[in-house]
Amino acid sequence: MARISGISLAFIVFLALIVPGCKAQNSTGQTSLPPQVVHRIQTEVRSRYNVPPQVKVSLSDVKPSDVPGYELVVVTFSEGSHSSSHDFLISKDRKTLAHLEKIDISEDLMSKIDLQGRPVRGTAGAKVTIVNYDDFQCPYCGRMHEVLFPGLLQAYGDRVKFIYKDYPLVEIHPWAMHAAIDANCLGDQNGPAYWDFADYVHLHRDAITGRSQQEAFANLDRAATDQATKHQLDLPKLQACVKKQDDAGVRTSMAEADKLGVDSTPTMFINGEKISGAMTPEQMHAILDRALAEAGYTGQPAASSGRPADEKR
Repeated sequence: MARISGISLAFIVFLALIVPGCKAQNSTGQTSLPPQVVHRIQTEVRSRYNVPPQVKVSLSDVKPSDVPGYELVVVTFSEGSHSSSHDFLISKDRKTLAHLEKIDISEDLMSKIDLQGRPVRGTAGAKVTIVNYDDFQCPYCGRMHEVLFPGLLQAYGDRVKFIYKDYPLVEIHPWAMHAAIDANCLGDQNGPAYWDFADYVHLHRDAITGRSQQEAFANLDRAATDQATKHQLDLPKLQACVKKQDDAGVRTSMAEADKLGVDSTPTMFINGEKISGAMTPEQMHAILDRALAEAGYTGQPAASSGRPADEKR
């Protein structure tokens, strides 16, 4: 489900096509483009990327680039308080515009994801790590959760591990943030309690929603208390955490996801490969088998083990 934050869906689709690259501009060596060239660039960019009319398209002055025959111009898309800037190349004869896409490969993508303290499902030393940016209220996340558990976890045994991180779409899912905080209150004390809560919420999303936001909050808090009781946790500590509703940790996870280019849920990173949207069991088997092969696993692929591919909870 796409994240909507004041910028229209078509604009989000456009942003998904290019790598974010917001940079401070150095005035040294910059020159202005003629108004007619600016207009042609704006018109072409709007048409080519289907930019909605309410989104403003503005251009920086040009400055030298590392590409012979081209100069650098930054195109900024903005709507209200939201903006995104991207580097383009323009030929010195002002007849050709090219998009400059830079991809940072200086470090492994998984190293940019903070997994410290997150509950793990599977084997800690597994060859394949699946990090899922999840929204407890998102129906597609619920669908993905049912594909992952228990079927894939059982099929791949000690070869994979699953870690959930928070990316609640707060603009469209009014209780997703509350659910993430309650889950983390449990996870701070006990990993299995976190996962049991995640299972319950994803499987009972409609019942949790109830008739109002306050009813949904009460349902979530009750579910968290039930898990604390089941797992014999420190109940007063859990209730204090739930009551406080400190969203700092969730906001940190959301900011991390934004930097990784996450703009929808579910979005998974499987040994660094980004996978967006709910996958079918067959698709996940293919992805995980390939990831295991790349990680050096030489056993039989789970997809060919004879287990029904669509096995679910």
